Formats: sequence, C-alpha cells, structure tokens
Amino acid sequence: MVRLKDEKQKHLDSNSIGPFEDIPVDSVQRWMEDLRHMTEVECMCVLQAKAIGVEEDAQGELIVATRDHVARDNLQTLLRRALVVSTELGKMFQRLEKGRWQRVHSTAVRANCHVRSLVHEYSAARNTPSEMQKYETSLLEKCMELTTITERCLHTEDEFFLKSMREAINEILTDVSDSFSHMIDMALANEIQILIRKIESSDSVYTIGSDISNLLSLTQDGPQLCRIIAKEGAVVALFKICRQDCFSDLYAHALRAVASICCVEEGINQLEKVDGILCLADILTDENRAESARAEAAAVVAQITSPHHTSTQHLGSFLESMEDIVTALIKLCGSASCGEVFLLASAALANITFFDSMACEILLQLNAIHILLQACKDRQRVDTPYSKDQVVTILANLSVLEQSAPEILQEKGVERLLQLLGEKPSSSSPSEGAACERVQQKAAVTLARLSRDPDIAQTAIQLQAVPRLIELCRSPAERNNSDSVLVACLAALRRLAAGCPDSIEATDHQQLIKPRLVDSFLLCSNMEESFV
Repeated sequence: MVRLKDEKQKHLDSNSIGPFEDIPVDSVQRWMEDLRHMTEVECMCVLQAKAIGVEEDAQGELIVATRDHVARDNLQTLLRRALVVSTELGKMFQRLEKGRWQRVHSTAVRANCHVRSLVHEYSAARNTPSEMQKYETSLLEKCMELTTITERCLHTEDEFFLKSMREAINEILTDVSDSFSHMIDMALANEIQILIRKIESSDSVYTIGSDISNLLSLTQDGPQLCRIIAKEGAVVALFKICRQDCFSDLYAHALRAVASICCVEEGINQLEKVDGILCLADILTDENRAESARAEAAAVVAQITSPHHTSTQHLGSFLESMEDIVTALIKLCGSASCGEVFLLASAALANITFFDSMACEILLQLNAIHILLQACKDRQRVDTPYSKDQVVTILANLSVLEQSAPEILQEKGVERLLQLLGEKPSSSSPSEGAACERVQQKAAVTLARLSRDPDIAQTAIQLQAVPRLIELCRSPAERNNSDSVLVACLAALRRLAAGCPDSIEATDHQQLIKPRLVDSFLLCSNMEESFV
C-alpha cells in the first residue's frame, strides 16, 4: 500500500473538502491508471494470449462469436486469424534472412501469442477432434521453442553461433508454418462439417437457404477452401436438396454453390459419385422447372466441362446424357429471358462442343445456327462481349463440319462474323478487353474455316472482309495488340487469297500472303503506328 499526502492536499485545494485522513491507494489500481498512458506492444501481446475464464453456460463461444452467430462468421473469423498468423510467419522469414534479430524475436513473440490465443479460444468453443489436439499441442511447443531460441540470439554477436541459429530457426519456422496450415485446414474442415450437418438435418427452407448462402460465400475464398468443402461432402448434401421436390425453390441456390465447388477436381469427383450429371439432365430437360434452376444447372455443366480441368474421367458418364443436355441447353438459349441465362447456357454448349464432335452434329440437327444468330440480334440476350465469345466459339467448332457452311450462309452468318471482327471494349476493364480479343480471334478462325466453301469465300469478299482483315493485321490498336488475333487474321486472309487471288492488292500480297506465315507475323507484330 502507498500513501499519497501530496495528492491529499491537491484534492483539498481543488475541491474545498474539509480535512481527512491519508487515503490508502491500491498499487495495482495505480498501475492500471498509469498503463493508460504507457503501453508496450510485446506486453500487450502477452496479455492477449491469456485465456479468459468462461461461465459454464458460455462454453459454446467461438473466439469473438457466439453460437447464435452463423457458422460463416466462425469460419471467417478463423480465416482472418489464420491470415494474421501467416503474415507474422512470413515477416519472420524475411527478417531472419536479413539477420534482424531483434525484429525476428519480437515477431516470434507476436506469432506465438496469436497462435496460443487462437488455439485456446477455439478449443473452448468446440469439442476439438483428438487428431487436431495432437497438432495443437505440437504447434504450441514449436512456437514456444521458436520464441526461446530467437531470444538467445539477442544476447550474442558471435557470427558463427548466429549462422548456426539461423539454420535451426529456419527449420523450426518451416515446421511451425506447415503445422499451422494443417491445423487451420482441420479446424476449417470441422466447421464446414457442422455447416453441412445443419443443411442435411434441417427441414426448413429458410434455414437451409441461409446455410447454403454461408457455404456459397465460403467458396469465394479460393480453391483451397473449395477442396475442403468438397472433401467434407458438401456436393452430396446439395444434390440431396436438388432431388427433393419440397425444396424446389432452393434448386437454383444449391446448384450455384455446386458450380462454385466444382472449380476444383475434388468437387467434380464428388458430383460424379452421386450421379450428379443425371440430376442436372433431369432439371435441364424439365421445362416446368424455374428458368433460374435450369440456368444454374447449365452453369454447373459449363463448370465441369471447362477445358481448364486436367481430369476428364467424369466425362464418360456425361456422354450418356449429352444429347438430352445439349437439346435442353440450346432450347434455353432460344428462350432465355435475360443475358445472364443466355450466357450460362451458351457457355455450357461452347465447352461441350470442344470435347466431342457428336455435340456439333446434334446442334446442327437442332437448328442451333439459326437460334444463336437470331439471339445475336437481341440485345436483351446477347449484350456483352462475354456472350458473343460463347456464340462465336460454338460457330467456330460447328464450322469444322462441312454441312454447317450452307446454314451459316443462309442465316447471314458471314455478316455477323464481320461485325464480330470489329468488336471493341466499351470500358477499360482488362477482362472485357480480353473477351473482345477472343471474339475477334474466333471470328477470324471461323471465317478461315468456312472459306473452304467457295460461296462463303465469295460472300466474304463482297462484304469487304479483306480490307478489314488487312486493317487488323497492320494496325496493332485495332486488335488490341493481340498476337493471337493477328495469326487468325493472317490465316483467314491467306484462305481467301487462295480462292480469290485478285481480291488482294500487290503490296498486301507481297507482305501478308507470299512470305511464310511466321515472316508475315513478325512483320506485322513489329509495326508501330505513326502519329506524325
């Protein structure tokens, strides 16, 4: 205890209170008052690492969220805390490389505090699986070892000793990083299991819809989390929803989540195991289903048939339902009420035409060229370069078949291709610019393939295709400096020149037709526009 006689006199003077005895002041209270104006980062980290006792009925709290909060908040909290720890560990690697020992140690202390806080609070909130408990114990021991060993480096300047310590710390730090990543994956898997069990056990459309929304938001955090979600059985649970008529209002929502999860191979494998393709075919072919559900089913088809996937094992079962799916998709393109629905349906068709020529034959039988070219006239359906990209992709793949040429000619498809050669972005968006490049490239490829037919070649020349192709070759700005557009235009020019040599002037023939393709490419790719 301390007595503050001077303080007593100040109070007397300022407050005009009568004489009183010396006031005893608790030293801890005084320290806490002083602490408001004097804090140290490391001390605060240590204080934050102390576990705070909880009431018996509050054992369900998770970090800063209670059970009343949605599982998404718990997961997002885990992700945020994991990011903080990962950032600290990354800083340690950098500072260790530079030999900044004071900062290495302070970062180790902070990382240790964050890890302990996260582990203790998560353990208090959940019945942690035994396997995860082993990782937690090992991780905490390694973090303490890291703090201890970095502290030893502060008290010496022996270069040989510090060099050996740097190697040891680097090894421990690598172990800590790996163990922490694995522990977080296990914690996330545990939380996702809880969310999926809620979806499977509930009969409430509102509750299931809310849980699917939480799951969908998690899929936006990257492929690693999508892999965990897929491994924990989310695709299975979502397709159970899509097979029950009482949950028909949730089909679109559930399928959107499935499409997001299927950005990774694990998601596609799960879809295959539950005969998801058959379910998708049933939804797509049922015209009584809501357009939104059929559109999201098309999105799943587009996702699993994407050329970006390295594995194609799932396509075996897809081929069995392909005719039904292709038929339903082209009908959806024809009846789409908005641009988004058309985009999803046409994207699925575009991907399908890449891996099986049978799909192209089916589309020709279904009058697909007429449907797609008519859609291009409707700005309500085809309103962006992304939609045009899908249309021209389908036309390019159909143009491989000889019987496609008369239909394209009849539907004034050559005119449409020339319009697509002039596609330009309406904004400075890089993705829109890239989409316009793809549209130009594929339009030129389609024109080159179709120009095997003399009637198409003659029509293209009459419609001034040659001057436009030459302009794209000679003016980098017209093709957004795209080399792929340049190659496609050179190929189309050469195909037209082969059938109608008189359509190209001598200078252009000398530079763009006569040399080897690679020489013409190098000539055009090095051209600079003159502003003089």
